[in-house]
Amino acid sequence: MASKSFSEDDLSCPVCYNIYKDPVILTCTHSICNTCLQKFWETKGSRECPVCRTRCSKEEYPLNLVLKNLCETFQQREENSQREPFCSLHRSELKLFCEDDKQLVCLVCRDSKLHKNHNFSPIGEAALERKEELKIKLQPLQKNLDNFKQVKTTSDKTAQHIRVQAQHTERQIKEEFEKLHQFLRDEEAARLAALREEEEQKSQMMKEKIEKMSREISSLSDTIRAIEEEMGADDITFLQVGPITVERAQCTLQDPERVGGALINVAKHLGNLKFRVWEKMQEIVQHTLVTLDPNTAHPHIILSEDLTSVRVSNERQQLPDNPDRFDKAACVLGSEGFNSGTHCWYVEVGDSDIWCLGVKTESSQRKGEGALSGVWRVYHGNGAYEALSPSQTTTPLTVKRKPQRIRVQLDWDRGKLSFSDPDNNTHLHTFIHTFTERVFPYIYTLSSLRILPVKAAVTVEHR
Repeated sequence: MASKSFSEDDLSCPVCYNIYKDPVILTCTHSICNTCLQKFWETKGSRECPVCRTRCSKEEYPLNLVLKNLCETFQQREENSQREPFCSLHRSELKLFCEDDKQLVCLVCRDSKLHKNHNFSPIGEAALERKEELKIKLQPLQKNLDNFKQVKTTSDKTAQHIRVQAQHTERQIKEEFEKLHQFLRDEEAARLAALREEEEQKSQMMKEKIEKMSREISSLSDTIRAIEEEMGADDITFLQVGPITVERAQCTLQDPERVGGALINVAKHLGNLKFRVWEKMQEIVQHTLVTLDPNTAHPHIILSEDLTSVRVSNERQQLPDNPDRFDKAACVLGSEGFNSGTHCWYVEVGDSDIWCLGVKTESSQRKGEGALSGVWRVYHGNGAYEALSPSQTTTPLTVKRKPQRIRVQLDWDRGKLSFSDPDNNTHLHTFIHTFTERVFPYIYTLSSLRILPVKAAVTVEHR
C-alpha cells in the first residue's frame, strides 16, 4: 500500500520529468536517473547536483533501490489499472452493468445512492445482449460494404477496360488513317506519273521538231553559202553558171512551223486538285447511317472493327458491367439517339433465323428483363414474323418472301416507325406512337447482322 501514497510527480526525475529509471542518490540526498546525471555532467562540463548545484566528488553514486522499487511498483499498478476493469470511485472490480445509466459499476456502486433502484445485469449478459444488437445493426453496414467492394471491383475492371479500349481505338484510328495516307500516296504517284508522261511526250515532240528545223537551217545555210561563192567568181564563170544560180536563189521554202499546244497542261493537273481527289476518295470511303455502340453490347456480342456488323460468340467476353450494357439478352444499341427528324437505316439480315430490329427509349432498363422494355420492334424467329410494342401488343405479320434486308425508317416528329423490304419495296409494319424522349436503334440476334452502308455523293452548288 506504500506505493499508493505516491503520485507520478513524486516519482519523476527532475531532469527528464519521467518516472525514475535506475535512480542514483547523491551526497546531497537528491535522486537522479543515472543516465540523466551523466548527460547533465557532460553538458555542464562540471560535476554538480542538477537540483541544488552541490559539487559531487564521486564519479559514481549508489543506486537508490527503494526509489527504484517504488517506481516499478507504481508503473505496474498503472499498467494493471489500464488492463483490468476497476471502478474509478471505489477501486473495486467492475462486475455489473447498470441498464439505466448504461455504464459498468462495481458492487459498491450498486448499493450506493447514485444507482438506487436501478436495473443491473452481469457484465457477460449485458455484453452478449449488446453484441446481438450490434450484429443486427452491422448487417446493413456489411451489405453496404459488400456493395462498395462489388462496385470497386467493377470500377477496377472498367478502368482497365478503358485502357484497353483506348489502345485498341488508337490502333484502329492509325490503321484507318494509314489507308487514307496510302490512298493519297497512290493518288499522288498516279498524278505525278501522268505529269511525267505528258512531259516526256511533249519533250519528244519538241525534240523531233527542233531536229527537223536544224536540218532545214543547215540545208538553207549550204545554199546561201554556195550562191555567195558563185557570186564571188569572175564574171565569165558567174555568167556561165548564172541561170543555175538564179534558179537556186528563187527556190521557195515554207516558213518555220510554230508549235501549238506544246506546253504542259498545268490546269489539267492542278485545277480543283483537292476536290477531284476528294471526289475519287468516295471509292474507298463508306458511310453508314447507324454505327453501333460497343459499350451497350451484351458480352456474347462481337462487333466488327467499323462498328457496323454483329455476330454472337459462344464465349462470354470479359467486359465491365456498366449501367448501359445489356446483361441478359444479346442486344446492342446504336451509338446515336434521335429525338427529332427523319432517319432511315438498312440492316442485312440474310439467312439469320432469329433477329429483332427496332428502337429503344433512352430511359428504359437494359439489365435483366428490362432489355425488352421501351422497345418497338419487328421480330423474326422460326419462320414467323411479329411486331411488338412496349405495351406488349403483338401483331402477327404476313411475309410472302423472306427478306434479306430490312429498311427501318423513323419519323420521330410524326410518331411513325416503319419496317419494309427494300428489295421488293414491300411494307412489313408501321408503329404509330407519339415519342416523348430520345430513342436509339435496337438490334437483337443469335447469329449475325450487318448495318449496310449508303453511297456517299459529292454535290456542287453554284452561288
